[in-house]
Amino acid sequence: MNGPPGWLVQLAESARRCRQDDQVWAHFLRQLPPSFIRFIDHEWLWQAHWGQYDPAALDDGSAWRCWLVMAGRGFGKTRAGAEWVQRQAASLASPRIALVAETREEAVRVMVEGPSGILATAKAERPRWSPTKGRLDWSNGAQAFLYSVEAAEALRGPEHDAAWCDELAKWSKHGKAAWDNLMLGLRRGERPRVIVTTTPRPGPLLNRIIAMEGTVVTGGRTSDNVHLSPAFQRAMLAAYGGTRLGAQELEGRLIEAIEGSLFPPKVLEKARILPGTGEEFRRIVIGVDPPASADGDACGIVICAVDRQEPPRFHILADCSVSGLRPEGWARAVANAARVWSADRVIAEKNQGGEMVGAVLRGADFTLPVRLVHASRGKIARAEPVAALLEAGRVKLCGRFPELEEELSGMTAGGYEGPTRSPDRADAMVWAISALIEGARRGEPRVLAL
Repeated sequence: MNGPPGWLVQLAESARRCRQDDQVWAHFLRQLPPSFIRFIDHEWLWQAHWGQYDPAALDDGSAWRCWLVMAGRGFGKTRAGAEWVQRQAASLASPRIALVAETREEAVRVMVEGPSGILATAKAERPRWSPTKGRLDWSNGAQAFLYSVEAAEALRGPEHDAAWCDELAKWSKHGKAAWDNLMLGLRRGERPRVIVTTTPRPGPLLNRIIAMEGTVVTGGRTSDNVHLSPAFQRAMLAAYGGTRLGAQELEGRLIEAIEGSLFPPKVLEKARILPGTGEEFRRIVIGVDPPASADGDACGIVICAVDRQEPPRFHILADCSVSGLRPEGWARAVANAARVWSADRVIAEKNQGGEMVGAVLRGADFTLPVRLVHASRGKIARAEPVAALLEAGRVKLCGRFPELEEELSGMTAGGYEGPTRSPDRADAMVWAISALIEGARRGEPRVLAL
């Protein structure tokens, strides 16, 4: 087996430069005979888009030790990693290659057997896969071994010429030990190297790798992959566009946590559980933070519940917030949410609109059980007890709520630093959880003004 010939590497570099300009790219293609285009169309260096190019294919390769491909979901990170491993197996002398994922199951499912994994992308030769041994063997003597972060100590001792680490940003608490053991054993051959493919979720290990001497960072957005379904891309943009989560998961940007956040992303992620996991709820309430006008902020509408455990846990069930509606419109949204979730009570702040809030809500449904509350303390002061319970594991997120979580992450001890003008969704959630806390303390379904 041999690596790609030098002329193909040079052609790939020319293509990479041309693709930055549509007119230049069209002219470049016109210079190539159709038979030649059909030939190179099967070569990875020709197919790869910006951000997937192996740095060693574009220069003399002497400067880097770690290639970090940090990009959005669906960008093609796995394909880039698998193709790089194939090149190392083909070009090095009987190399030993480490394949590291959070779990062994993920290493098998994504890196080896996945649709963009090593077996699927093999061209000249498909390596022999031994699942029981967790090993890939090529005919030229190259071998790749599976490792997991869960068994970090297994990386202590073995030597490798190359390594591929997948989704490093989601590695567990043993991730640092796995990385350190891998790096200490990455010492075979003349230029031992590692590729890391990951979504840019901030964390100490990822930050350390970015700052490490010899790290080259490439990547890009979900939309850079022209093979993805346009319908999928539109749906993702509609759901997450303009949010911190979208910037991270779709645009491939590393979004640092806001310093001093009462609800850090790591704590929110730890509190997440699967929706509909069979909890029995004692009470369900809806928190409402009404907007001052239809042209202003959103109307926060968040459904929360308390379960029957002792001590009780509080669950965030849904975010039904709406924007751009007149009072009758958002009141109907509240009434509809109350029917869908069989809510015991609607907790609505009356600072904006006074008694009119109650009148509008009851006008949408005269049977609606509404309790108006007056904010005698600031938003941050009200949020702090809820944040403490969340950190203690007694508040659970039953699913993903990108816009709500964005606002929660922006609440700090010094004020609100989130993406919106006002944390309407977060405030509605705090009202609902606070009411449930008060009721649980008194042992009865009462709501007091906070």
